[in-house]
Amino acid sequence: MSQALKRSATHAGSWYSGDATTLSNELDTWLSNVPSSVDGKQIPQRGGRVIIAPHAGYSYSGPNAAWAYKSLDVSQAKRVFLLGPSHHYYLTNCALSEFAYYSTPFGDLKLDQDVMAKLYETKKFGTMKPDTDEEEHSMELHLPYIFKILSRNFAADRFPTLVPILVGNTSAGVEEDFGTILAPYLADPENVFVVSSDFAHWGIRFSYTNYLSDLGSVGSIRSLRSSDKKVDSPKIYESIEAIDKITMEAIGTGEHGNFLKSLRKTGNTVCGRHPIGIVMAAMEHLQEESKIADTRFQFVQYSRSSNCIKVTDSSVSYVSAYAVIESTGKQ
Repeated sequence: MSQALKRSATHAGSWYSGDATTLSNELDTWLSNVPSSVDGKQIPQRGGRVIIAPHAGYSYSGPNAAWAYKSLDVSQAKRVFLLGPSHHYYLTNCALSEFAYYSTPFGDLKLDQDVMAKLYETKKFGTMKPDTDEEEHSMELHLPYIFKILSRNFAADRFPTLVPILVGNTSAGVEEDFGTILAPYLADPENVFVVSSDFAHWGIRFSYTNYLSDLGSVGSIRSLRSSDKKVDSPKIYESIEAIDKITMEAIGTGEHGNFLKSLRKTGNTVCGRHPIGIVMAAMEHLQEESKIADTRFQFVQYSRSSNCIKVTDSSVSYVSAYAVIESTGKQ
């Protein structure tokens, strides 16, 4: 592993502004638009060290992601674990970066070489080649928000380190294995976890046109075709939201198996389903060992890139959620 390498902010200037001042103003505005309490609870909640947030271009998902980052408690953080799905490189496990630093328009984030070395010792992790790393957007889109939140809480020379993990097309069993590996890190109050995921990618161009004829019944699901000229009751966008809500409710149960079952039933194209699965498996592992209290994700925001009316339309859904990790004190 070369520790002299620095990952470029390859999507700056296209997926988000490459100008530090413009970008900072955008993030500040979006964060200020998030209320200080959600559902009667102040955010961030103490111990709210895990979030799910989207990774689309900031013009689409930036305002949504602010809800997750406003909910993130970094007060005790010494490192940030960032789990993102692989969009271009096929793998069936997880991979770590060869870079020593990740660049952002604000400055560089240092990768935690010591932690990555320990993860490599498990013999479970592969390695991202530099070109694979720089092509992937699922983690880069979180870096400006991570830098912004850390800069509000730490001096530049005291920044927590970063542990980026690229997650492949993992099976349920593999997600449980990686959940077990990451569980001790999740239990440590000095670690925060950022899980990168968009939700439903709906439309013919995504090969996903599932539709609930009855919003209250998963059994009514069917796939729309281009020949379905008029779909009014319910509207397509209403069905998309209902499918997303089924997925969110399954995640909210705190049971990895329930989440996977909901995906099988709806076919929902949650691109970060594997990173979510790994973190849910880690939570379950810690709860089974009575090391943390009952832990569940709380969803604080939901949006879509557009409202689909016709079968030829398309949209991507975005969610923000957080989870409070409360230690029981058991070692």
